[in-house]
Amino acid sequence: MLPETLTRLWADLPNAAQDTVTFVALLLPAVLIGIWVLRGLAPGALITSMLRRYAAVNLVFTGLVAVSVALGVGLIAQERGLRQGSARAADKFDLIVTAPGSEITAMLAAVYLQPTDLPLLNGAQYAEIAGAEGVTFAAPLAFGDSWQGHPVVGTTTDFITHLSGASVQGRMFADHEEAVVGALVPLGIGDEVVPTHGAVETMDEEDDHGHHDIHYKVVGKLPATGSPWDRAILVPVEIVWELHGLANGHTPETAEQLGPPFAPENFPGTPAILVKPEKLFQAYALRTEFSRADMMAFFPGAVLSQLHGLASDVREAMSLLTVVSQILVAAAILAGLVLITRLFARNLAVLRALGAAPRFLLAVVWSYAATLLTLGTVVGFGLGIGAAAVLSRILTARTSVQISATPGWSELHLAAAFLSLSLICALLPGLLAMRRPPLADLRA
Repeated sequence: MLPETLTRLWADLPNAAQDTVTFVALLLPAVLIGIWVLRGLAPGALITSMLRRYAAVNLVFTGLVAVSVALGVGLIAQERGLRQGSARAADKFDLIVTAPGSEITAMLAAVYLQPTDLPLLNGAQYAEIAGAEGVTFAAPLAFGDSWQGHPVVGTTTDFITHLSGASVQGRMFADHEEAVVGALVPLGIGDEVVPTHGAVETMDEEDDHGHHDIHYKVVGKLPATGSPWDRAILVPVEIVWELHGLANGHTPETAEQLGPPFAPENFPGTPAILVKPEKLFQAYALRTEFSRADMMAFFPGAVLSQLHGLASDVREAMSLLTVVSQILVAAAILAGLVLITRLFARNLAVLRALGAAPRFLLAVVWSYAATLLTLGTVVGFGLGIGAAAVLSRILTARTSVQISATPGWSELHLAAAFLSLSLICALLPGLLAMRRPPLADLRA
């Protein structure tokens, strides 16, 4: 009965309280050992002298401990940052509809703007999706052009408003040759863009081969979204179709119109459609309705969760490797401490000869080791978070997915567990020192 009560009490605690209790529990063995070893003793002056005398050895030892802790902390922080960053990038994409195929491939193309050839949905399919009950809007996404490595995407103003949260610097495009650019596109309002056919700029700016005969004028700039769309150039979907020799989705009488409604017979096709449902429960009904032989509807967040689930095995393997490495490091630290204590074995023997109690020798050796281990753990924690932050900036620059490797409870738990385990191991060199015959060391 008592275990069930404790389980319920634990489950009722807030996450922060559970993490705090876990952290304290992991550190508790080290604190209790310190109280037991140091009770009634004050070896501080002797420890300070030992740290100064063997400064070079102490720095090397502390550095090894710091590197070990930094590797474990950095791996955990970076993995969590990648997972959270990729999830944030997909937040604005409620429901995606594409032609049947791979959900992962379609998600990478529609959400993360990875160059991919996707089959097209036709005008009748778009009209059915846009006119379905519970659909706020259905925005076509047309890919294929670029400017200096920045993808040019054809879409509608509904999509831009949804993506930006209706906060655009400047204004929305209102003409076929106007564009709205992402926060990371090196263009300002009033600049002009000459797009290139294809996903990557492969020729010189002076070479007209491959360039479309059009100049987009930038009229708006999006706020940062922390997603690859910060590097995108958004233009009316009609002009993307026209530049490739296709109908523009409208009848001759409404040829200058931008956005829906589109004429199904003049709709050239689109590789993906973003569907914004009116309410959450309707999104599930829409996914079921448009998941059939000629269409595929999916939630990017759900696909991403599946990918994260598949990656959980890798994450668990990384965690296991981290634990194993920490155990090996703890064993190496134990051997290192034994060797280090041999450096001042004669000093300890003199203390014994002068009448120092064996427990005082244990306190000296353990306190000395605890100082190095604690310093190495603290420095290693900072190094791990710093290294993860630097790597996050590099990955953010390359993927345009905002990745932030901030310290969390998992890293604190790892550092606390490592420190407690190391301080328990540090008892052995102290026990060996207090049991060693002092006469042998004095003669040596």
